[in-house]
Amino acid sequence: MSSPDITRQNKLKKAAASASIALAGTLIVLKSLGVFYTGSLAVLSSVIDSLADLFASAVTYVAVRVSSQPADPKHRYGHGKAEALSALLQAAFIMGSGLFVLYDGIRRFFYPQPLEQTGFGIGVMTVSLILTLALIVFQRHVARRTNSQAIRADAAHYTVDVITNISIILTLSIVSLTGLGWFDTLAAIAVAAYLLLNAHKLAKDAVALLMDKELGGNIREKVEKLVLNCSHVEGLHDLRTRDLGGQYMFELHLELDGRLTLFEAHKYSDEVENRIKQTFPNAQVIIHQDPAGLFEKRLDTEIDSTRNNRP
Repeated sequence: MSSPDITRQNKLKKAAASASIALAGTLIVLKSLGVFYTGSLAVLSSVIDSLADLFASAVTYVAVRVSSQPADPKHRYGHGKAEALSALLQAAFIMGSGLFVLYDGIRRFFYPQPLEQTGFGIGVMTVSLILTLALIVFQRHVARRTNSQAIRADAAHYTVDVITNISIILTLSIVSLTGLGWFDTLAAIAVAAYLLLNAHKLAKDAVALLMDKELGGNIREKVEKLVLNCSHVEGLHDLRTRDLGGQYMFELHLELDGRLTLFEAHKYSDEVENRIKQTFPNAQVIIHQDPAGLFEKRLDTEIDSTRNNRP
């Protein structure tokens, strides 16, 4: 059964995903009105970005529901990596949206179109900016509390929206004051480039999780220090870390006095596991006990050998 803490985290993630879908739908309606009245390519690029966000938010909601399911006979590590799959799908959709805006921006350089009612467009983008900032604050709070990659990816989308909204407001203001219509096209191309860069980062992070990349942020060093500071521990080796999708997993070989009874070795291993979980709540910890000084084939040795033999 899920612990109360995990249940609260799942509720937070679902609330964040639902709020994201509601906002994306609202922004699409508002920005579409802005495009209708202004004919701005920059505003159109923002509409397409919001369409991408709506798709991404819907994918995030499904991923959060799947990842919240407990482990079962066919998925004994749980379903957390569904969030990484959703982030990868979001990255592909954002990249496609960016390419579309980039193509339309280049086309408008050769076939420019005049802008109208820029004041209305500025008002629409200002309202969109305020709503987006409110959602980001909530999503970042949820991401910190739950360590959800899907919610973090969704917040990244809307962070891009903040930047694009500000740039579009400035663009419409400049066009309104100077009449330089090409500046609108230039802004749209800049937004498209930023979308492509953001899609690349999301895809890179998602692939890292799916490939079980070692945890960063000095987490390995912190776990080693925690283990070695426990009583009766004489060493450790073959520490492996990975992210199961908002939940860390640690596997290690614990070196203990070989004269200990099985009961004593189990007791000291439990102390190590509890110490790790105090620092990393809800983590999964797998410990294999080894007699200290025992020579055996080790993963650490194989990795060091491979690294040293690289050209």
